[in-house]
Amino acid sequence: MVDSGNRTIRKKVQCFEDLFIWQKAVEFAKEIYLLTEKKWLKNDFGLKNQMRDAAVSVSSNIAEGFEQRSRKEYLNFLNIAKGSAGEIRSQLYLAFEIGYIERTELDQYREKARFLSGSISNHVKAISNAG
Repeated sequence: MVDSGNRTIRKKVQCFEDLFIWQKAVEFAKEIYLLTEKKWLKNDFGLKNQMRDAAVSVSSNIAEGFEQRSRKEYLNFLNIAKGSAGEIRSQLYLAFEIGYIERTELDQYREKARFLSGSISNHVKAISNAG
């Protein structure tokens, strides 16, 4: 949101659904679900389920951490979410190496996972510096 003076006004975060990182994590998980229904990957139930679990873990840990009582617990869950974003990147590489996805798909989803990971890191820094 931008006011008449071109300053950004941020909406107060009242619930995890207000968080940009949670919104992006849900969007990313949806994209991974759709990706894992394509071609050969849909028949590799082990890798497909691992990729889906990792993708869902990002948004789930952001939400669970937000609902915790302490900043320390929240930061711990954010770190777990960031780890899950790394896990999905690793699984994307494997899917590419096996021939389940094309290079363009690897690059596209890897960059989205890296953006998500970086956004989580920035959120962690902001929370750590706020208190």
